[in-house]
Amino acid sequence: MAIRTILHYPDPRLRQKAQPIDQITPELQRLIDDMAETMYAAPGVGLAATQLGEPYRIFIIDVANEDEPSNLMVFVNPEITRREGDVLGPEGCLSFPGVSEDIKRAENVTVRALDRSGKPFEISADGLLAVAIQHETDHLDGVLMIDRMGMLKKRIVQRKMQKRHSATAD
Repeated sequence: MAIRTILHYPDPRLRQKAQPIDQITPELQRLIDDMAETMYAAPGVGLAATQLGEPYRIFIIDVANEDEPSNLMVFVNPEITRREGDVLGPEGCLSFPGVSEDIKRAENVTVRALDRSGKPFEISADGLLAVAIQHETDHLDGVLMIDRMGMLKKRIVQRKMQKRHSATAD
């Protein structure tokens, strides 16, 4: 396992659509392990393969509280099949360090996916898990949280991230 570099906005690779996974390979299992180590080290509650520059339709989520045991969930080729209700709440992203903005999401979702061994599953979720599923699915489609912000907030975040990018590029 290895901690990988998380891509930060405005890296154009974050806009690439992920490709479906045809089979679970040892390389994919290694990627999942690296994603978990990277997410926990960040620390975050979710991470899409595209955030590591890997073009695969896979993300991981762990929304367990700090006082609870880890509950890592792996979603391969996820598809949201139901969205219900609306919720507006603060959202952050490992590709937007230091940014937290209110984002409108569906309150409840149902998602179908494969687990890390390739077994199909379906879950319905609400709360933080529902938000994380939608956020990570967006990543796989090349959609970023900044795309869900109003024009003013979008400009502020773009400036902040450009400034950060310039500072780290020097």
